[in-house]
Amino acid sequence: MSVRRFFRRCLALPAVAVLALLSIEAPAVAQSCSLSITPLAFGDIDVTANAQVDASATATVSCTGLAFSTVGVCLDLGPGSGGGTSAANRFMLNGANQLRYGLFSDASAGSPWGSDAWPGGSASPVGFNIVLSAGGSGSRSQTIFGRVYSSQATVAPLSYSSSFTGTDARIRYGLLSFLLGCNLLTNSQTTSFAVTANVPATCRVTTNNLSFGSFGVLSAQHDASTTLAPTCTNGTSYQIGLDGGLSGATNPTLRRMTKGAETVTYGLYRNAARTQAFGQTLGSDTLSATGNGVAQTATVYGRVPVQATPSPGLYSDTIVVSVTY
Repeated sequence: MSVRRFFRRCLALPAVAVLALLSIEAPAVAQSCSLSITPLAFGDIDVTANAQVDASATATVSCTGLAFSTVGVCLDLGPGSGGGTSAANRFMLNGANQLRYGLFSDASAGSPWGSDAWPGGSASPVGFNIVLSAGGSGSRSQTIFGRVYSSQATVAPLSYSSSFTGTDARIRYGLLSFLLGCNLLTNSQTTSFAVTANVPATCRVTTNNLSFGSFGVLSAQHDASTTLAPTCTNGTSYQIGLDGGLSGATNPTLRRMTKGAETVTYGLYRNAARTQAFGQTLGSDTLSATGNGVAQTATVYGRVPVQATPSPGLYSDTIVVSVTY
């Protein structure tokens, strides 16, 4: 009886050893990958400048598994909450207002970054391999390039965003090269990130000189006009003001052009009849308008009234134009 018990115990030992061996090797074969993506923030965008604005985010994939094994990874970027007609033509939103942008795998914005879960995006996911180290771990960072397009001058000054969650920000991975096909990578992991931009209210103005021309004596009034070109974001209310010139005139109709100590009095007006003075007192003698995102035209009417004629020569003044919005 004691001998049989001895053999039963000995025969049970190899089974325990096999189970122990399996429990040690199994975790080393299993793979696990995680994905993180930093926010893609364009910051403030002056759409009236009519220039593209670029920014970037970083996607990082970290994997563990069997030492020296190769993990194939495909990174999908879907349309995001703002949607889009393609991977190169997505939208950030604020209500019904849209700001167009695209996501790319290259800095020159030639390769749109899409997703197999978004056939309408007309672009593929980005694939790469990660070779795990002797310790069974490895990672790779991939830059996501974003571009907000020019020719959006009429976009309203608001904050815009699009959020990416679930399959919109997903990796698929497995012990196969991504070159064999992303759909063969059956494991997946998702993350979330946001694309944001702010369009601030902004204005600028370009000016043209006003020339009264040449005349002999000031026995009759002389009129002339010029134009200003204010550009303000769509829907932005603004006022244009003109200061008193180098003489610091407080009456907009009694400014002075000078030549040494001699002067020629003149006035600037907001209307062709020269009855509305053009000064810099907000809400009083300034010119008010609302921007539409593109250059508008504002006319400045000038008049040299009858006065004593000074000595011949060139008389001039400098006016500072301000836009308050």
